[in-house]
Amino acid sequence: MIYDETPEELVLACGTSEELDAPLRRRIEAEAADRRAKHSDFAYWATGYGAIVHDALTQVRIHAWIDALTGQGILPDAATGYRRLAAADRVASAAMWLVVHMTYAQTVRLDGRALNADDFKRHPEGHTGGSLNMVPAYAGYLAINALTGHTRAWLMGQGHCVAAVDALNLLTANMTPEHAGRYGLDDKRLSDFVGDFYSYGVSCDGYPTSPLGSHVNAFTAGSLQEGGYLGFAELHYVHAPLPGERLVAFLSDGAFEEQRGSDWAPRWWRPQDCGLVAPIMVLNGRRIEQRSQIAQEGGERWLHTHLRLNGFQPIGLDGRDPASIAWGIHAIELREQTRIDACACAGFDTSAPLRYGVAQAPKGYGFPGAGSNRAHNLPLPGNPSSDEDSRNQFNLACKTLHVAEPELRDAISALATHRQQRRPMERDHALATRQVHPPVSPGPQWRPPGESVSPMAALDEYFVATLAANPGLRVRVGNPDELRSNRLDRTLDLLKHRVQSPEPGVAESHTGSVITALNEEAVVCAALANKGGINLVVTYEAFAVKMLGALRQELTFARQLRHAGRAPGWLSVPIVLTSHTWENAKNEQSHQDPTVVEALMGEMQDSVRIIFPADANSACAALQTVYADRGRLFALVVPKRELPVVLEAEQAMALQRDGAIFLANAVDAEIDVVATGAYQLAAARRAWCRLGSHGIAANLIYLAEPGRFRTPRDEEEAEYTHDDEAVRRWFAPGRPRIFLTHTRPEPFLGALRRLDDGPALTAALGYRNRGGTLDVDGLMFANRCTWAHVLLAAATLLKRSAGAWLTSEEYDAALGWGAPAVLWQGACDE
Repeated sequence: MIYDETPEELVLACGTSEELDAPLRRRIEAEAADRRAKHSDFAYWATGYGAIVHDALTQVRIHAWIDALTGQGILPDAATGYRRLAAADRVASAAMWLVVHMTYAQTVRLDGRALNADDFKRHPEGHTGGSLNMVPAYAGYLAINALTGHTRAWLMGQGHCVAAVDALNLLTANMTPEHAGRYGLDDKRLSDFVGDFYSYGVSCDGYPTSPLGSHVNAFTAGSLQEGGYLGFAELHYVHAPLPGERLVAFLSDGAFEEQRGSDWAPRWWRPQDCGLVAPIMVLNGRRIEQRSQIAQEGGERWLHTHLRLNGFQPIGLDGRDPASIAWGIHAIELREQTRIDACACAGFDTSAPLRYGVAQAPKGYGFPGAGSNRAHNLPLPGNPSSDEDSRNQFNLACKTLHVAEPELRDAISALATHRQQRRPMERDHALATRQVHPPVSPGPQWRPPGESVSPMAALDEYFVATLAANPGLRVRVGNPDELRSNRLDRTLDLLKHRVQSPEPGVAESHTGSVITALNEEAVVCAALANKGGINLVVTYEAFAVKMLGALRQELTFARQLRHAGRAPGWLSVPIVLTSHTWENAKNEQSHQDPTVVEALMGEMQDSVRIIFPADANSACAALQTVYADRGRLFALVVPKRELPVVLEAEQAMALQRDGAIFLANAVDAEIDVVATGAYQLAAARRAWCRLGSHGIAANLIYLAEPGRFRTPRDEEEAEYTHDDEAVRRWFAPGRPRIFLTHTRPEPFLGALRRLDDGPALTAALGYRNRGGTLDVDGLMFANRCTWAHVLLAAATLLKRSAGAWLTSEEYDAALGWGAPAVLWQGACDE
């Protein structure tokens, strides 16, 4: 094997001793042997434990690091460091032993006795191979915390490998109350632990009876996200820690190669406003049913070249060894701290490549089936409960991994340094316990009714005012589109696009806060990850569908945390959907898509609030509400064109408080005309005017937040929705009503079944999948939701003839018999 690097760079880059060329390997092996001979504590650790082996390269790296920690006074002596590393080996081995029990066994024996057929599950389940690989990684994270006295945050892209984290958390007593109340280090509670894994039990209230999940969940100590969508942790990690904080991100090789944007971290990390991030890829070379592309293209060597091309400096690590992982975290942080210190002294960033750990290991290392396809899930050839050969393989492998209880308890004690180092438990790291102080909320600049103002321009002005009132909050704006086109000129001029090489005279900066990439998932994750700051996401409505997976994972996990009694403390995040379906009439039908708000209306409305501001004043009121809230997502559907202001300040605040408002409340109303969406309000108002001019008493209602009026599906959602008495104040039972909605009418009515009295009394008009290159009026007509179509629907509900309210030309146009243009002539004829 030929390398271009110098020997020093090679020691940094290569993963295992086997990958070095022969002369350098001999030098490193000789150096490691010499140090083992001279230092008994070092030699004790270097011996390894069970399946954990420390190669010569890792030994050389560790010796130099422990010497440095001792010289800096971080460790009292080198022997303490080696004891903690040896303890990490034993805890890791015990965790691998426990992980395979979680998959296959229903009985655990701490004394290590072989299990019999009856001790195994009839239906084993588990992402066993990935979990086995995650054990050394997470154990290395625990080890470096104990060695340096810093409790880092952690994030795991492979959420399905949660067994590794839960097993290590149990062994080290780093558990949430829900786990600590059920599990512990004895046969009974360990058996309960493995029995709860994939137990499928459900309680009478519909929640799982087990706090263990198939993925990271709210009961996983220190958890930040579920990790069910592979690739999102890769998009999150660089934006998550604030300056002074540290985060270790365990990442998937398969997600890296298939989720575009995961290799963009060097574009975004800056010493001026970022904390230390240590990305560690677990390179085990296999996806669910095949080898990863990295493995097919040439493995670690190919990956290192790819990483360098994208602004990383790869560091090869031994993914089978907790000490190698711990050293890798240290080496990555060291480069970033050097950049931070240099920037503080020189006033500019050196822009050195971002170090990136590549931890190579066969998938499922340490257990039969390692490296094979079956290692992903059930690595044994059969079920140990019924297959003797599989049972023997299980028991033989567990004999290697087992740690005697006294030795295990000593190892756990050696890693329990939190009190003496005055640092929090890993379950209580800074990102998991994030509580952002309530921001200062400036008063909006209210516009007088009748003035033509772009709601997006007003929102832009209020956002900038909010930032000025809260200079201590780090800002991230996720932007896959054109901010100026979307009327966020002030935001862009203030914050600027974040780029590597700013162009003079353009709103760009090396430290800009606007994360711009034509990748909706990457930019929305930049804002969702910045939980210590203040955020804004702006996108064309049609393209927000590409953000939906990231949004759903975020709101679901936040809700789980609230249900678990650990409500998230980050400021709520607005997802501003503009250049929306009706404003994108000029573009083709791909730009005319309300799918994302329809999908979000199906989610629990206490976790995501969907708001349709009517004008500039209500847009500002909505954004003010967002930043006064915690741990939720808000989808704001905001027009960017200039529209008349229709609400006074008090009305805008009332609309935001209640979700609906009477714009006209007739004493003897025969029908309700209900609009959701600014353009829909204009059409509804014109229809209401025409009805009034013909003596038909009608209510005109603007419904800005439909989710407040849905039937609640559980107790948490009921706290957000209106009760029956409140609903009746706006929508009297039995009164005919027409909904004119921004969305498709069917999902809208499905969500608002509570307001639907059946087809004889209720009609809904909206987007019906017609589009093309049109203007707003043309798109409204194509979808049969103009003001005239509202009158046709009203006539049906009231059992009257619309011909009495429309001219013959208007009537023919509404029925599709005449020229449509007649419908957008004239004004409201009150």
